[in-house]
Amino acid sequence: MTLFGYDQGVFSGVIVTDDFLILHGLLGDTTKISTLSAIYAVGCFFGAVIAFTVGERFGRKKTILIGTTIMSVGTVIMAASYSLPQIFVGRIILGLGNGINTATAPIWQTETSKATWRGKLVILEMWMNIAGFAMVQWINYGLSFAGGSVAWRFPIAFQFFFIFILYATVPWLPESPRWLVAHGRQDEARSIMAALEAKPEFDPYIITQMQEIEFSVKYERENSLSWRDILMGKKSETGDTKTLRRLLLGAGTQFIQQFEGINIMSYYLPTVLIEAVGLSNTMARLLTAINSITYLVFSFAAVPLVERIGRRGLMLLSTAGQGLAFLIITILIRFSSNPENGENIAKSSIAFFFLYYIAFDQLIANED
Repeated sequence: MTLFGYDQGVFSGVIVTDDFLILHGLLGDTTKISTLSAIYAVGCFFGAVIAFTVGERFGRKKTILIGTTIMSVGTVIMAASYSLPQIFVGRIILGLGNGINTATAPIWQTETSKATWRGKLVILEMWMNIAGFAMVQWINYGLSFAGGSVAWRFPIAFQFFFIFILYATVPWLPESPRWLVAHGRQDEARSIMAALEAKPEFDPYIITQMQEIEFSVKYERENSLSWRDILMGKKSETGDTKTLRRLLLGAGTQFIQQFEGINIMSYYLPTVLIEAVGLSNTMARLLTAINSITYLVFSFAAVPLVERIGRRGLMLLSTAGQGLAFLIITILIRFSSNPENGENIAKSSIAFFFLYYIAFDQLIANED
């Protein structure tokens, strides 16, 4: 997930680098720049869809390695790019690989961790994501002083640091016991379960866990619904499980999380600070990097807040905070054209960019 966070932030520095913009004929062409930024998310979407079938056929480990291999191809194409079509293709391929990985990793983590550790590991996954985002912002800021092509080629190529870590570790990690049981490999599943729990293979606890997994897999096969049945709200043979409602609640929350504007901020914060607020390129990168640290620090505050306020209350508070931040930013930038003190009005909006990230922190921790 650190690689995912890194990818989310790397392009924000790339699209404010003059060498990149001039080389690819993008200087002043906001339409192509926005399309280039968005095409990565399109790749992620289709990668996540592909993970549905690939993940079940090849297993969690191989699927992660497939996604990582696709990402490495996209990284090479982008880092070596000398033309606009090349960078477009690289962004799409990179998104495909990342979509596969980010759709597979949380499932694999859940299926190979103790029940008592799952919540903590999900929170850790979120922190690693934000840490990757913060790391690339400081890399972007530091390399802005170097100038030339290294200012954008190196941050893109540095993704190989995380890719190599995945190649070096994933083959040695355990496969999902649930996936193994679903494919008739009970002995392997039992061995992995015993290793994960540090118990003998025929310990009563391991036997019980295996029986629960086998029952769950069998139940899903016998009572499965097609996507058409789910979308039409059809009930299973055992009664109404409200599958459609649960799907909309889970997927809808994730959709709203993205629709609230986090990717706009991730891709365009330096651009907005330069074009709308009037900051220099260096200062915009520096504030973006400082903001990423604030983003990381306040993510830790979300955990105790969930216990105090509750998930629903924290979600509403987070959404209200984001809406308020965007409203004030819009108003301040609108009046920044005032000839008397417009510059000061625009700069006062900077605090509310920080507020937006702090508010968003509480939402993602709440969903996790």
